[in-house]
Amino acid sequence: MASKIITKGLKRTALSVALGMCFAGSVYAQSNSTGSIAGQTAAGGTVVVENAATGFRREVTADSNGNYRVGSLATGTYTVTADGKTRTVNVTIGGTAEGTTTLDVVSVQGQAINAIDVASVESTTILTAEQVAKIPVPRDITSVALLAPGTVKGDAAFGNLASFGGGAVSENQYFVNGFNISNSFKNLDFGQVPFEAIAEQQIKTGGYGAEFGRATGGVINLVTKRGSNEFKAGANIFYSPQSLKETNPDIYYNDARYPDGKRPIADNSHDERGTTVSGSVWASGALVQDRLFAYALIQYARTTDVINYGTISSTSNTELSQKVPTWLVKLDWNISDNHILEFTGFSDKIKQETDVYSNLSSARSPANAAPSGGTWNPYPALTPSTTDLDIGLTTTRVAPLGTVFNENGGTSYSFKYTGYLTDSFTLSALYGHGESSRSNYGVSANGVVAEYSGDVNGPVAGCPIIQTLVVVIPPNCWFIGVLGTKAAKDERDQFRVDAEWALGDHLIRFGYDADQFTSIDGEAYEGGSIWQYRSDYRNASALTPGTVRRRVFKSGATVEINSEAFYIEDRWQVTPNFLAYLGLRWDSFENVNGAGETFVEIKNQFGPRLGFSWDVNGDSSFKVYGNAGRYSLPLTATVAVRGASASLFLEQFYSFTGVDPVTGAPTGLVQTSGDRYLNNEFGVGKNPLTIADQSLSPMYQDEYILGFQAKLTDNMSGGVRGIYRDLKAAIDDQCDYRPIYAYAYENNIPFNPYNPGFAFCHLYNPGEDATFLIDIDGDGTLETFELTAEAGGPSAKRTYKAVEFFLEGNWDKFFMQASYTWAKSHGNTEGGVKSDIGQDDTGTTQDFDYPELTIGSLGYLPNDRRHSFKIFGNYELTDEWSIGANLLVQSGRPINCFGFLGGSGTSHYANGYFSCSPNIPNQPGNGSGNNGFDVVPRGSAGRTEWSRTLDLNVAYKPNWADGHLMFKADVFNVLNEHAVTTVIEQGENAAGTPQPDRYKTPTGFQTPRSVRFMVQYDF
Repeated sequence: MASKIITKGLKRTALSVALGMCFAGSVYAQSNSTGSIAGQTAAGGTVVVENAATGFRREVTADSNGNYRVGSLATGTYTVTADGKTRTVNVTIGGTAEGTTTLDVVSVQGQAINAIDVASVESTTILTAEQVAKIPVPRDITSVALLAPGTVKGDAAFGNLASFGGGAVSENQYFVNGFNISNSFKNLDFGQVPFEAIAEQQIKTGGYGAEFGRATGGVINLVTKRGSNEFKAGANIFYSPQSLKETNPDIYYNDARYPDGKRPIADNSHDERGTTVSGSVWASGALVQDRLFAYALIQYARTTDVINYGTISSTSNTELSQKVPTWLVKLDWNISDNHILEFTGFSDKIKQETDVYSNLSSARSPANAAPSGGTWNPYPALTPSTTDLDIGLTTTRVAPLGTVFNENGGTSYSFKYTGYLTDSFTLSALYGHGESSRSNYGVSANGVVAEYSGDVNGPVAGCPIIQTLVVVIPPNCWFIGVLGTKAAKDERDQFRVDAEWALGDHLIRFGYDADQFTSIDGEAYEGGSIWQYRSDYRNASALTPGTVRRRVFKSGATVEINSEAFYIEDRWQVTPNFLAYLGLRWDSFENVNGAGETFVEIKNQFGPRLGFSWDVNGDSSFKVYGNAGRYSLPLTATVAVRGASASLFLEQFYSFTGVDPVTGAPTGLVQTSGDRYLNNEFGVGKNPLTIADQSLSPMYQDEYILGFQAKLTDNMSGGVRGIYRDLKAAIDDQCDYRPIYAYAYENNIPFNPYNPGFAFCHLYNPGEDATFLIDIDGDGTLETFELTAEAGGPSAKRTYKAVEFFLEGNWDKFFMQASYTWAKSHGNTEGGVKSDIGQDDTGTTQDFDYPELTIGSLGYLPNDRRHSFKIFGNYELTDEWSIGANLLVQSGRPINCFGFLGGSGTSHYANGYFSCSPNIPNQPGNGSGNNGFDVVPRGSAGRTEWSRTLDLNVAYKPNWADGHLMFKADVFNVLNEHAVTTVIEQGENAAGTPQPDRYKTPTGFQTPRSVRFMVQYDF
């Protein structure tokens, strides 16, 4: 018998049933790629659900109360026939469409709003391809996600990804047609499904069910377009010219030597953002009528002439070009009415070439230097009082240095089976495989290849990096710095099975998923070494003999994350108007190093989920809902590459007698001291038992949501919800060996930390007692060391409090959505990454390396935006013309004041502490922790300014083309606002001296104005 669970909670008035496409509504997450239909008819009656576009047909029998449900349906339009009556409904991703045929049909002027889904207990926004096409928004998944309430743009250092509910941008998960396309190497990337191929995007901002895990931020679900019995095809071209792209303002320091008191630092007005042209061609239809369908798309984009001159101190400038050839294929095979097989495959390769040029800053060479003992002036024709002192240093190209080649992305595919085994039991299974390259290498202007194989014991091709402790820069031929590996890539193999069983008043869903993620990665200094001259180097003919330091760094490994989870959830219709939700999830994680050894294993992390939905009036016009849940996050793969696998970090000192005139490397070398291995990176494998706390727990947080949603008019609904998130545990690394030394001293153990069994940094849960295995005396035997919570520093803290007001309307020629979010994100850690300094070492930031770094660290976090107002929509002026708008008004980001912290042993992180005195010009500083006792708590030094971004578009669909042809123009940031988004937060310089001339100088602005044109033809 079919369940009566859904229909009791989904009763609709006749008016609210007469609605069209779903628009930004809250829906129940019954699946991450399908929807369902439920309703009432005569007891024991037969219900036929059909999709005319695909020939799909399914018959079910209503139970003794007349209730029925059909789940796991592909998104699209269906007809429901029962008791001689037929109704048309639209199924969206994760939604339950009302299919009751006993309601009277009424006429509604215009288009009704979304019905309120009283079966939903979560916070979700859905946008269809048709809606996204009508509003001015960049054509990428993140930009669409940022339309949802509770999302803000993260730091530019991580690609401007979306932050959900105060979480770090590394805490999200991404799916396409049920397959996980998140890149778990750093969790700062995901598969770039061709934008034109996306049919619907579901943005889960909170309260998602037990089916979803491995995320403490948000979830983005994508469903692609698919074929039908009707043949369709089309093509479009988008064009965004450089000539219509504005640039950011120039940046200045305060400097009294200049007539206007401003010293130019970045001449942004000479930068160029490039021209982008992209085009798509697609076709879809039936390969076999009613049975086998295909959708195929080819998309190509090219960006040229992206020129970046950098800051005045930059010794080079760059010009980037990018090619993005992508494709997608979707196949659907209705084997029978009860068995369906799907295939999804896509490619998202990105090829970049960056030409690097020297500039006048790099022309400060020995040829311009005075003889030994003389005075060298890098600006021989200028004086400090000249306004044009720094102009032209970076924007003048002297010579090409080389080209950097990067290739990212790859190919992903998945197979999914769905079986409707009985009227009340449905089973689905999915297998998917994805590959994504992260290849990096370079070729110098004279043909020298710079590349690294990833073999820690192998050579690194290219020219060595040259540094000096004085202004003079020797001749050199390096131009990249730190190399990645040409073979770097990531692979994912995923298998999952899900079942749904309607049992009386209960809808029970359960499932299992296994995920293996493999990463190949490594880094090395270009040419294998950094040579740093410790004396006043001038030139080979006038050389002051001295000392040179050599550092060698190499890492490389193939590492794995093995994850599995089991979940079960029950939607229980307690009364006709009240639904209770109970979900349980168990996650297990295993992290494997480059030698195939497990160094972290966490089993059966429990994640309960609870929720309710109360249909107050019994007619779906007013809903009160709430939920509570626990969500966990595994370690990323990047942690294992250097932290748990073989790596080499060698330091040597030499005297020298000459300099290579091409590479700038010293010659006539004599080593003056023994080898020193920094961070105990000896170039050999690390003992997996020494890497982490023996009782490590995953990062997890608790979340609570309470809200209501009401129909305000026939065409408008609104609601309010409150959100509270509380981080309960985090994983980070701890690098303070002082407690270990004290333990050794107290127990008469010889302290010999320079051995492969002594990890200088350990993974742990901040604020919790930890047990480490360490070879303290270097005898090859591991000792057990207990680190108390008190000695290890404070616990990780992060809370997010928010109230969201949302409003949506849908009329005959106009639709809109608006939201206002008041939010407060407070704590001592952002999460997996650290926007304060752009640190993307996900899971191993410097936040808890030493207890001193936590002094003053409690405060407002980087993703804290107290006020966010969003409104977007489209209005059809006539049958041919329409306009769209997208407005974002947002308060600024908290500002810190970083500097030195007084006391012994705090010089390791220079001006990286929450302690500074930026306005005391004569305060001494020597980098030894002898100054800077003024603690400035996190986020208490002000905020960046409010930002306002207005985007507009206009579209024209001429009647003479019968609706097949469309022209459109989008203008982003119409008013060309230049709000400052980031500033220099170091109140003291690297020597510990206050720098009021630089502190709070802008480093980032909102994206300047640009224009995008489009022409599209489809049939």
